[in-house]
Amino acid sequence: MTSTPSVRTRARSFDDAAALYSANRPGYPGELFDAVEELSGRRLRGARVADVGAGTGIATGLLRARGADVLAVEPGDGMAAEFRRANPGIPLVRGDGDRLPLAAAGFDFLTYAQAWHWTDPARSLPEARRVLRPGGALALWWNDMDPAVQWIAEQDERIRVLFGAGGPTSRTLPAEPAFTTREIRWSRRIPLDVHLANHASHSAFLMLGPAGTREFFDAERARLSALFPDGTVEERYVVTLAVAVV
Repeated sequence: MTSTPSVRTRARSFDDAAALYSANRPGYPGELFDAVEELSGRRLRGARVADVGAGTGIATGLLRARGADVLAVEPGDGMAAEFRRANPGIPLVRGDGDRLPLAAAGFDFLTYAQAWHWTDPARSLPEARRVLRPGGALALWWNDMDPAVQWIAEQDERIRVLFGAGGPTSRTLPAEPAFTTREIRWSRRIPLDVHLANHASHSAFLMLGPAGTREFFDAERARLSALFPDGTVEERYVVTLAVAVV
């Protein structure tokens, strides 16, 4: 029987695909950061923010654009190298949410953009409490394609069939502190090849390997070319945001 890759192994799979990730993953809408401010009760502008599991800096750069004094935390060698290439003006330290290399009570926000599920909450939550200032906010979010759209739901089902149900990561929120959640819907129009490369940058496909990934996406390209004959795909997303003030 084939063993399921560990969470650590899946998390580190991004290092060999950092450029693919950076070039094809979606960003985040401005409404997300409006909601972070609303639910936390404080502005990002001028706030001290640590973006944990920053990857190639997609969220980090947007936080800086909102006026935050932002620092990135990233464990992976390849992702950190791509981050530094893309964001030379933003400081980055090496570490992860379970062992934050940050001083106590030094930050107004800790953000996890599609990264909380790579942590062990029994460790990462006490670390968040340690690093946040009194009244600081822990903000977690995930950006998923909207299954209310038929072609997206059908594609999701094909991916579930390929990999099976479930997986080694969880998005379950801690019972304490109390999180307030919100959903933000948005979309982007991109070339079909970018859509497929976006999927290919996810850990499940990175662990599958190039041959299996190529076979799956050759079939997807044929299906989606019929749906989008001009070669442009509209990806519709739902961002699930959870904010807790600690």
